[in-house]
Amino acid sequence: MRTTKAVRLPAAAAVLAALALLSACSGGSGEPQAARSSAPVQPPATKAEQIVDTLPGMPPVLDPADVYAADRPGNLSPVVKNFPSLVYVPNTNSDTVSIIDPKTYRVVRTIRVGRQPQHVVPSWDMKTLWVNNDLGNSLTPIDPKTGKVGKPVAVHDPYNLYFTPDGKYAIVMASMDRALVFRDAHTMKTVKSLPVSCYGVNHADFSRDGRYFIVSCEFSGEVLKVDTAKMEVLRQEKLPFHGAMPQDVKISPDGKLFYIADMMADGLWILDGDRFTKPAFLPTGKGAHGLYVSRDSRVMYVSNRGEGTISVFDFAQKRLTEKWRLPGGGSPDMGGVSADGKVLWLSGRYNSEVYAIDTGTGKELARIHVGSGPHGLAVYPQPGRYSLGHTGIFR
Repeated sequence: MRTTKAVRLPAAAAVLAALALLSACSGGSGEPQAARSSAPVQPPATKAEQIVDTLPGMPPVLDPADVYAADRPGNLSPVVKNFPSLVYVPNTNSDTVSIIDPKTYRVVRTIRVGRQPQHVVPSWDMKTLWVNNDLGNSLTPIDPKTGKVGKPVAVHDPYNLYFTPDGKYAIVMASMDRALVFRDAHTMKTVKSLPVSCYGVNHADFSRDGRYFIVSCEFSGEVLKVDTAKMEVLRQEKLPFHGAMPQDVKISPDGKLFYIADMMADGLWILDGDRFTKPAFLPTGKGAHGLYVSRDSRVMYVSNRGEGTISVFDFAQKRLTEKWRLPGGGSPDMGGVSADGKVLWLSGRYNSEVYAIDTGTGKELARIHVGSGPHGLAVYPQPGRYSLGHTGIFR
């Protein structure tokens, strides 16, 4: 049964005002004026603006005005440029991974993995895809170059998986264990297990400098701010909505704000990560779930699982500009954007299907039958220099 909404959400005008205030008050380096224009190519930043004091060992920030600057269409790293283009779909109820050829929209292979695979996660060095077998307490490695499936690695409660920006550690979102488990990024041996007092840690994203990350706690309606190097919780706050269930987390291109999808509040929380003050709220649609940034960093796609729609949020305008409806409905969940930026791929969590959506028109290109309970699918390869985890957060 749906939780009763006990907090009145701000009207659209109030949301815009709150967003403007958040942007104005945000810490860090100043945003170049050109970054707020609609031009796809930004002028070079000044020398002073290029300096970002990053986490030691983290690759330098290419453009302080756009953390996604390395993710442009077709900008594949030499590491992945010869990998076959495929879509990997973990089926939580079938204990399999369906592999789709994006050119033919057909399942070309099905791999049996551990119990309840939740996400397919690219490793930091982008050489391995890790299947998170949550109830199987293991990670199944897949070589995306050859398709070879490796021996599962024992990891307890791997609901989701992230990597620190310096590439040293994997961070297991141990949802039921109520812990963030820092492991060696290659061997997966535990370095530190950080207990948390919230319930259901599940999604995250890192600050522009990589020194902290924001984590959503699904079952207690909370968010955490975690120090990356110290592996310690810095702040913890309850979202101002009764029954909140925060899901996916994404940082804005300029690095000033974090967006947190909430499937019970039916929209996005907009949080100033540096200041960690009370977030603003923007309604998007029933069951807001996954967040994906376009290849030109102009917009973010929001999957509204509870109503079969995708909302389009414009970063420069700070508002929703479109809503795409899947014909016949559906349950769009997690996924990613194709390497060329032309197709948004989303799993249909409750419909045993995957949706391919044209990012130019919002039209459904294909609906592909897969196993039962498809969840965190990975489109691979994707542009970028390194992976921060989940279904593909690249910098």
